[in-house]
Amino acid sequence: MSSYKRVILKLSGEALGENGRLFDQKLIAHVGRILAEISRKGIELGIVIGAGNIWRGRQSQEMDAVTADHMGMLGTVINCLCMRDAVERAGAKAVVFSAIDMPRVCEPYNVQSARQAMRDGNVVFFAGGSGNPFFTTDTAVVLRAAEMQADALLLAKNIDGVYDDDPRKNPEARLIPDISYNEALGRRLKVMDTAAFAMLTEQAIPTVRVFGLAQPEDILRVLDGDPCGTVLHP
Repeated sequence: MSSYKRVILKLSGEALGENGRLFDQKLIAHVGRILAEISRKGIELGIVIGAGNIWRGRQSQEMDAVTADHMGMLGTVINCLCMRDAVERAGAKAVVFSAIDMPRVCEPYNVQSARQAMRDGNVVFFAGGSGNPFFTTDTAVVLRAAEMQADALLLAKNIDGVYDDDPRKNPEARLIPDISYNEALGRRLKVMDTAAFAMLTEQAIPTVRVFGLAQPEDILRVLDGDPCGTVLHP
């Protein structure tokens, strides 16, 4: 039995794509079944999804940064709608709240409605990032974890934890199983951006778990106490 009552999970957009791009429909259906199973266990679950499979950064240095960030926010809406559909096909209830108002597509985000949706057993998807340019989905997921008063923040990435160097470039890079927020920030480990780390510390989020999404069942294992990946803590 999981010790968590309410968790916020960040899914990498790239990890949901086929070779990191667009959509791997078999994987998306698989993840949808996992999320539905978590909901049926009685765990209140909120999801933030990145948009790296659709849009990342700017096409060129000449492109307006605000426009590029708005495009990234819209990419997260597309990903959340896709995953909501997968969860519903797996037999669970799900709802998308967007920080960018688009009421014909999804619900406008507000804290009280999102908390109630989680209490009602919905898998809740938080789309549109923070609703503001210049903030990443790292910052958005920490913000939602604080607003939802989550027990833990889970980061399911395309790398299976936090390493002392980039394991895609350095085969000698070592997995770090346990590290504090301040140490991770001080060592400039690329887990989350600086703004996200600052909010983690200020809001005293009790636990962050970083693990890979290559095996979607790892989400269940982490919730059941498996030590895979990396634990970050105050």
